[in-house]
Amino acid sequence: MGELSEEKKDDTGQGVEILGPTYEPGKPDQPFRWREKLKNREHRLRYLQNAERYWYSKDWYGSEKRKTEA
Repeated sequence: MGELSEEKKDDTGQGVEILGPTYEPGKPDQPFRWREKLKNREHRLRYLQNAERYWYSKDWYGSEKRKTEA
């Protein structure tokens, strides 16, 4: 077993190796500045419209499409 894992028992009573936390503690050096990465107002609006469509639209696509609404 590695340093970041621990041994626990599953429902059947057998031992299972569980992976512990693998993140580095602390905060990022700089905040994510998405406005600066987009070139102009048109690109920013398109970015926001796509984000809103992802969360609020009824016409999703691909693996995100659900048979019943959430």
